Amino acid sequence: MHHSSGRWRLGLALSLLTVFLWGILPLALKVVLQALDVYTVIWFRFLLSFALLAVYLGMRGNLPKLKQLQANSWKLLAIATLMLASNYFLFMQGLALTSPANAEVIIQLATLLFGFGGLIVFQERYNFFQWLGVGVLTLGYVLFFRSQLTNVITSHDTYVFGSALVVLGAVAWAIYALAQKQLLQSLSSAQIMLVIYGGCTLLFTPFTKFEAFSQLSNLHLLTLLFCALNTVIAYGAFAESLEHWEASRVSAVLALAPIITLIAVELISLIAPNLIPPERLTTIGIVGACLVVSGSVAIALKKSS
Repeated sequence: MHHSSGRWRLGLALSLLTVFLWGILPLALKVVLQALDVYTVIWFRFLLSFALLAVYLGMRGNLPKLKQLQANSWKLLAIATLMLASNYFLFMQGLALTSPANAEVIIQLATLLFGFGGLIVFQERYNFFQWLGVGVLTLGYVLFFRSQLTNVITSHDTYVFGSALVVLGAVAWAIYALAQKQLLQSLSSAQIMLVIYGGCTLLFTPFTKFEAFSQLSNLHLLTLLFCALNTVIAYGAFAESLEHWEASRVSAVLALAPIITLIAVELISLIAPNLIPPERLTTIGIVGACLVVSGSVAIALKKSS
């Protein structure tokens, strides 16, 4: 089993960078989906990510070599590639049918599953205060997303279907993340992501509509480029954080992403109300947000016993 380096401050910083980028990503994707289909957006994100990372690793003479892989690494790479591709597809299909806030809420199931997976697969441990943090975090989500969960239950069938797709995407992401952490035994985080990006690009190539790129407006083109760069930086930071910090603690910090999403939705709706409609945040929602933050901090920063 892979063991973290112990440099938890670096792991925390990388996790926070990932949270910020993942928090604002649903808004950008929602804008891009106004002009492109899901397959084409995903293909472009993976292609640009692969190209930039290949150049970076090539300049450093650090491209992955076959002899670095252990016998079971190929199976883990295949699992990680298929699961990340599934996560991208399911999340974006669900996002197209729901709202950025709702999609970001539901996808947090991924971080919870990843955290519990770290406890089971890697024998990581929570102490009493961390389990208390889990309880506070759970209560915070129940309060914070009360109105969104009500919408999921009472809204149109397509909204419910979109939410179900995001749930499946969360399961796929948790499996990918656990495979990614184990792969760190034989490859660096950047090398793993390069192989995964390349595999995902090939998977989505047959479904891509290349002619659609010539019809993009400047706004949609810039937003698409941002989504692709977001992929490189956010997943690079996430993958590297697993090298230095326990999976269960990384997952706790990632649980803050919906807070970033809702703040970003409010700001964008004030600046450009035609792009993203505002989210209504009640007093109960604000209390829930505070509990989510408190629970996440308790899980992430308490030392394991």
